[in-house]
Amino acid sequence: MSMEYCSMGKNELEEELKFVEDKYNEFKAHGLKLDMSRGKPSPEQLDLSLPMMDVVNSKSDFTSSVDCRNYGVVDGIPEAKELVAGILGVSTDEVIIFGNSSLNIMFDVVTKAVIKGIMGSEPWVKNENVKFLCPVPGYDRHFSVTEYHGIKLVNVPMTADGPDMDVVEEYVNNDSDVKGIWCVPKYSNPDGITYSDEVVKRMAALKPAAKDFRIYWDNAYCVHDLFPDDKDKLLDIFAECKKNGSEDMVYMFCSTSKVSFAGAGIAALAASKANVNDILSQLKWQTIGPDKINQLRHVRFFKDYNGILEHMKKHAELLRPKFKLVHDIFERELGGLGIGNWTNPKGGYFISFNSLEGCAKDIVETAMEAGVVLTGAGATFPYGKDPEDSNIRIAPSYPSLDELEKATELFTICVKLVTLRKLIAEK
Repeated sequence: MSMEYCSMGKNELEEELKFVEDKYNEFKAHGLKLDMSRGKPSPEQLDLSLPMMDVVNSKSDFTSSVDCRNYGVVDGIPEAKELVAGILGVSTDEVIIFGNSSLNIMFDVVTKAVIKGIMGSEPWVKNENVKFLCPVPGYDRHFSVTEYHGIKLVNVPMTADGPDMDVVEEYVNNDSDVKGIWCVPKYSNPDGITYSDEVVKRMAALKPAAKDFRIYWDNAYCVHDLFPDDKDKLLDIFAECKKNGSEDMVYMFCSTSKVSFAGAGIAALAASKANVNDILSQLKWQTIGPDKINQLRHVRFFKDYNGILEHMKKHAELLRPKFKLVHDIFERELGGLGIGNWTNPKGGYFISFNSLEGCAKDIVETAMEAGVVLTGAGATFPYGKDPEDSNIRIAPSYPSLDELEKATELFTICVKLVTLRKLIAEK
């Protein structure tokens, strides 16, 4: 069994450091050029959807309820709405299909709230103190959307069950400046946590001080199970909200960016009929209609929700070995050393690693010097500021298994190297 670094004397630490420095220099000599900074689907995953390019061609009938080659149908063709409704567990009249990016929808919804307000409420631009709750660690692009608009971001600690609801309730129920909370409820980014039933129920039972408060429910990984026969289950927040008469409180987002093509999927928003009508009243001035041919392509390829699930099993077959490889190397190289902990999620796209306090930035920089690009330390916190400088998001999906093995081994060496230097300096 490995001895914990913190239990070692200075001489033992210095001896271990020399060994680790030699290993690091060996890796550095290889001239690696690997990028693990974002959760991108691998080429093999993207290949799974290539047959979609053949289901619509110049010989095809482009008619669904309308001629998909022409203008119109701002909220999406009925067949695409039915497909998304199946994924999210909502009715078709609670769905709007947009373009290829759910992030674009989120940005758009926030922008309209700032400029025009939500369902008749005062535009946020008239309030200099608008706040958003941000479960941390979380998704950096969520934080960027609200930071761009000058909104104050408030950290909410993540627990093993989801956001700390005591903190959420205290803010939401008592502060009318709090207008929203970012949520990735299933396989959260980066921790891979699925919100517990209790968290979902308490979220649905919020009594916001602001009538235009919304839960921004980014269900990005709702079908991204690594173990389809042993997957996490997420309680239906819409059903819970309807029990509480609070169905207007949720905006739900999803896309097929990591299901079909990352740059050419379809993205959607689901919300109450009142919210949908409010959004459509503004959307009609913004577009004459989304890409209906792409919607048709997705419908004819996947057919229905079960088709999506079968397709995602193929993704899981490709991703499972990569997550297992990272976990196994972490256990082998770092287990028992007391210098870090990490998640072992059942789905999603990330592994969350926590180093000793004050080490994350140095670990990322040290890895970069040896040719492996990781997500910037601090990115999983608003304003890029991790108060403990400890969280690092690991994205195993894109590299090949061979590349991933090299990158993960190098990462563990960087963790040891930075930690040893810190501990020696403190002796």
